[in-house]
Amino acid sequence: MRLRFVESLNELEPTAWDALTGADDPFVEHAFLHTLERSGSVGAGSGWEPTHATVWDGDTLVGALPLYLKDQSYGEYIFDWGWADAAHRAGIRYYPKLVSMVPFTPATGRRFLVAEGADHEAVVGELLEGVRGLAERMGVSSVHLNFLTDDERRLAADHGFMSRRTLQFHWQAAGDTTFDDFLGRFRSSMRKKTRKERRVVAESGLEVRALSGDDLTPEVWETMRRFYRDTCNRKGAIPYLTNRFFDLAPDTLDRAVIVMAFDPEQDSEPVAASLAFEKGAHLYGRYWGCSEDHEMLHFELCYYQLIERAIASGRSRFEAGAQGTHKLRRGLMPVSIHSAHWLRHPALAEAVSEFLIHEAMSTERQIEALADHGPFRRD
Repeated sequence: MRLRFVESLNELEPTAWDALTGADDPFVEHAFLHTLERSGSVGAGSGWEPTHATVWDGDTLVGALPLYLKDQSYGEYIFDWGWADAAHRAGIRYYPKLVSMVPFTPATGRRFLVAEGADHEAVVGELLEGVRGLAERMGVSSVHLNFLTDDERRLAADHGFMSRRTLQFHWQAAGDTTFDDFLGRFRSSMRKKTRKERRVVAESGLEVRALSGDDLTPEVWETMRRFYRDTCNRKGAIPYLTNRFFDLAPDTLDRAVIVMAFDPEQDSEPVAASLAFEKGAHLYGRYWGCSEDHEMLHFELCYYQLIERAIASGRSRFEAGAQGTHKLRRGLMPVSIHSAHWLRHPALAEAVSEFLIHEAMSTERQIEALADHGPFRRD
């Protein structure tokens, strides 16, 4: 096997890359990552320089790790600003660093992409040792593997990476066949509140539709772009996705689902939308936006419609993005999020290692406490 780093997915055949990506993650597919590159959402000037690690057996691609050289920590959602600040105060240079994840996408998925039939542990070992060797040669401070599966976290730990545990709120299948089955497991008071929230939207006169496939026209994507930019402006957030990302999307992003609300009194003008992606057993909510405020509409488009879709299609997991304890009472429960980290400077690594022990215990206690406040019946 030989290791090779590439600065663009242009250098790789889409079918060869996608053969590594597995059944359930739409974001590590060539189409999504390449759309980020082509649109300028990542690349020169973005703070995310593609430096993808690949492993070859002869002329056959057998392994890959989506990897980016970064000069800041924006858009990662596994927060290390405190580590960077501690390094600065100690006179240790923290940036640049290497990060493996899908940019701006706090979704758990496979980072170690390995061909079926290949020696999985050998390929992963080649990737991790190769990336750490690259970090040494480049003199970067650290390597961060974010939003790993639990199996990947263990593999990374075997290669000297420190494990980190944080949390998100996910819906996970529990044998429900309808949304009413799902609500049937709620406590009575929580079930009534949820039904009231949905009834407010149903009685508002708005028409709600889930669009996918051929329904995702350039006009629909343009509306989503407008909503996305407006949300970023309202929140004072960085609009990571460029306008060109939405121009390219109709021809490249066939895993997308957009749930839109239309106002029949305004010639069925879209007034709000949420953007999600689906593949295999998983569904991922990503962005939301609106042109006017409607009571409870955010919860309907971002959670209830997508949970209902996940149940109807037999999916096992729905992730609704980072943070947000308001998700808890709507049936998205706290779960562990895994990442793994290697820091080149021994003193900084020791300090972070000590911090991670305490953070993991705190996260465990937080998950237990939050779970007790979920909407489900105690039995």
